[in-house]
Amino acid sequence: MSGEFDGLVAVVTGGASGIGRAVAEELSARGARVAVLDVKGTEFVCDVTDDGAVRGAVAAVAGRFGRIDVLVNNAGIGAQGSVAGNDDAEWLRVLDVNVVGIARVTRAALPYLRESPYAAVVNTCSIAATAGLPQRALYSASKGAVLALTRAMAADHLGEGIRVNCVTPGTVDTPWVGRLVDAAPDPQAERVALAARQPHGRLVAPEEVAHAVAYLASPRAGSTTGIELPVDGGMSGLRLRPVTS
Repeated sequence: MSGEFDGLVAVVTGGASGIGRAVAEELSARGARVAVLDVKGTEFVCDVTDDGAVRGAVAAVAGRFGRIDVLVNNAGIGAQGSVAGNDDAEWLRVLDVNVVGIARVTRAALPYLRESPYAAVVNTCSIAATAGLPQRALYSASKGAVLALTRAMAADHLGEGIRVNCVTPGTVDTPWVGRLVDAAPDPQAERVALAARQPHGRLVAPEEVAHAVAYLASPRAGSTTGIELPVDGGMSGLRLRPVTS
């Protein structure tokens, strides 16, 4: 691999599975030393809704590796239903993980990022932030907040040499999506429908998202900040004509 991350330390939240795991593996393959933060299954156990746990985990990473250069805020949870489909407790739970969790981890990492000549933050957003999807009101609200937060963070920290961007995947073939498919009345039909929603006709691979994250985090992307990078098979920008026989 190119090794553009040689000597750099990356923190990936929610990195034990799915997109986060693919990101951790990609950054490691490109030369980074990667610390995975997750609620289980990793050396740096961390619940992003617990400020004390977040600060402790970030300090432990910095103590182990001596620096933090890249932060990938990937930890997140899903939600289904219309605006009336979840009670207040569920709204607060999802927003706490998906939005405030980003703020907590970034806040804890800022002192270390400020010391890096190649500081970059990449947030995992979603196509749900920019396209109205049925039965995703709460999830869409949380990811819309992530998009706005990304831009605000980019503005706040540009002067400190910290780049902030986000990646906006379409429907990715992750364990969470797999569970949604399995719970559907007709799992095969549900998978076909989810695949067809993307113009290129299939689910997005986690590795494809990881490549986009690696670009945004790379020192080679030093003039890229405050953007959303779609990885959605054309869903956000293409309006294809229906295929007729």
